[in-house]
Amino acid sequence: MPGPVSSAELEALHLSLEVATRSVAFSLPLAVLVAWILTRARFPGRTLLDAFVHLPLVLPPVAVGYVLLLLLGARAPLGAWLHAHFGIQLPFTTAGAALATAVMTFPLMVRAIRLSLENVDRGLEAAARTLGARPLDRFCTITLPLMLPGILAGAVTAFAAGLGEFGAVITFAANIPGVTRTLPLALYTAMQSPDGDPLALRLAVLSFALGLAALLGAELLVRRVRRLLGR
Repeated sequence: MPGPVSSAELEALHLSLEVATRSVAFSLPLAVLVAWILTRARFPGRTLLDAFVHLPLVLPPVAVGYVLLLLLGARAPLGAWLHAHFGIQLPFTTAGAALATAVMTFPLMVRAIRLSLENVDRGLEAAARTLGARPLDRFCTITLPLMLPGILAGAVTAFAAGLGEFGAVITFAANIPGVTRTLPLALYTAMQSPDGDPLALRLAVLSFALGLAALLGAELLVRRVRRLLGR
């Protein structure tokens, strides 16, 4: 029978929640901007940008983590510049784990926000424009509230997916207890231990429960927002 919850499990749970939260907070504003560009803007290279944004969905997570190491590693030009000028070191840190998670979950947010934006009635925006509303006013008072269900759905889905991210995190941020060992990495570590089956079972059940709760919460939240908006 599984024993009581240990401090290592609580630490992994706390790290998973922190990494997923930071990843969503970091990438959500950019996801809104990119979704807007892909939906409303017309320019050469738009199809290429669309493919690039969704590339993490089809790439192996380990490959994404390796690319991040090539770009942001201590000896990489960008990584060395960030460390020299701002003291920022991302590999093998909690912030690095959040960044890797953000890259992997970014397309999920963009897709959800883009679908919501495509369903916004552009006639309402046109009516506001004829009444003298400026572009920023139209976005804040009409477009943004109407696309809010998609933003919430994308954010919560990305959060749920971030709780289970493994490949990119272990490649870019390693498996450091108390720093980057999230629930999936703790589960992997337990599975490699001869007597780690009870711990692995508890971590698997906990991961399943968190993911299910996040997805159910996203659905309920979106439904509530849609009722408030009368949609």
